[in-house]
Amino acid sequence: MKKVRLAMMIPCLLLLVVQAAKAQDASADKKAEMAKMVKESTPEQRAMLQTAMMKNKIKLDSAQVVQVQAINLKYAEKLDPVLKGDERKLKQMRDMMAIQRDKDAELKKALTADQFKQYEAMKDEMKEKLKEAKSAKNN
Repeated sequence: MKKVRLAMMIPCLLLLVVQAAKAQDASADKKAEMAKMVKESTPEQRAMLQTAMMKNKIKLDSAQVVQVQAINLKYAEKLDPVLKGDERKLKQMRDMMAIQRDKDAELKKALTADQFKQYEAMKDEMKEKLKEAKSAKNN
């Protein structure tokens, strides 16, 4: 009886392992696809997407939408050569962080204190999602 149960459990366990492996492959494929989309998108597209997300998440008024759109476009254009360049990863990350610091300083002037806190929380949430995706890929 135990041999029969064991014989039935082995295919089930194999199926679970295969499904888990497929899920990890799909996650890696999705990440690669997202990276490709970002690399192939224009600064204007990225700025519009960022502005739309900020408008919804932190409730920008119409004047702020115009201001934030200009800031997002300015920094998306500065970020474009970094994203599309072939610099080493560490250099690329440092350049991206410097651009982001400058952008944040400008956004801080355009947003209310409460909105800027919400913006920071939104960024932290996205960072956390990226970390989770990265750790899921490594497991």
